[in-house]
Amino acid sequence: MDQFEHERLDVYRTSIEFLALSDQMASALPRGRAYLADQLRRAASSIPLNIAEGAGEFAAADKARFYRFARRSATESAAIIDALAALELTDESLRTRGRGLLLRIVAMLTAMVLKISGSGSGSGHLRALGSGSVHL
Repeated sequence: MDQFEHERLDVYRTSIEFLALSDQMASALPRGRAYLADQLRRAASSIPLNIAEGAGEFAAADKARFYRFARRSATESAAIIDALAALELTDESLRTRGRGLLLRIVAMLTAMVLKISGSGSGSGHLRALGSGSVHL
């Protein structure tokens, strides 16, 4: 075996792609906006780190918890990108690409949590978000 479990996950690879894109966005921010760059970098790096931690867990509840942490960091990243757009601080093509990656990440993580938690887990709020076909 020449790969860690998390490296085989499409959601992990996609989150690494978003991490690189978010660093590009953060690096392009003007002086005086370091707080936004830092927030974006921290939220974006949290996504693959939590996915890796979840993939390394044996207990289903802990695995799902780390995937939920990653999902929250992805939605936080989307909000930061929205803030950058509202402040006219990001390129439209980077924004569009970043949001597309984040939508995929959130959909995949939602599906993973639902699969781990099972249909009778009482997590109806996630079930409602998990509609559609997602390839893990």
